[in-house]
Amino acid sequence: MLEIKALSKVYATGTAALTDVSLTIDKPQVVAIIGPSGAGKSTLIRCINRLVKPTSGEVILNGENLTTMKSRELRKARRHMGMIFQEYNLVERLTVMENILSGRLGYVSFLQAFRRKFPGKDVAATYKLLDRVSLKGYQDTRADALSGGQRQRVGIARALIQNPKLLLVDEPTASLAPKTARQVMRILVELADEEQTPTLLNIHDVPLAKTFASRVIGMQDGRIVFDGSPDELTEDVLTQIYGEEDWTTEVGDDDK
Repeated sequence: MLEIKALSKVYATGTAALTDVSLTIDKPQVVAIIGPSGAGKSTLIRCINRLVKPTSGEVILNGENLTTMKSRELRKARRHMGMIFQEYNLVERLTVMENILSGRLGYVSFLQAFRRKFPGKDVAATYKLLDRVSLKGYQDTRADALSGGQRQRVGIARALIQNPKLLLVDEPTASLAPKTARQVMRILVELADEEQTPTLLNIHDVPLAKTFASRVIGMQDGRIVFDGSPDELTEDVLTQIYGEEDWTTEVGDDDK
């Protein structure tokens, strides 16, 4: 279970990115965070796994307070948090197999990591994930030879090879064409459901959020202004979240 209590983040410039944010995810579900640029969506995701240090408040994952952890404790806790990035964060010169297995670095010795020697069960799990993300046969392909959609699918597999208790996803479709974005979202949601992994997803695309998430959180100016089901995202609610900013037209049923 993830509990966020009165979380705030003020940057050195004085910008308040988050103000008194509280939410709970107590069951396996895909929760989408939507809102205009600068609403605090990415900051919230990054405060949870301490890529950004909160100014105040608490982040509690399965009873452990992440906000008070020292470096060594935090490294261990991050083993249980899968992270999928907008810009993929792959090592370009490494193969697909090596990039996915990097998700297991926290579980092997330094020497094993240096030699890229992973247990057989991890290699077997990687082959299984390659099949699930439609990259069967790509294990020896270098990351720099992949398309954007393929790179993001490698990122999904790398996060899931950790067997995470929580999956954090930061704008996974922002750099992708619409058709590819839907394919990536479908794979992500199906795998999260299969593994029963709670997933917190920052996404700029409202139609994708409505199509694939089971719960939607709307943010504006660093605060939560909506928390409900996709069906409750009426035009009035979206206007409350986005103001006069436009949001995309809804995805058709054939794209689900």
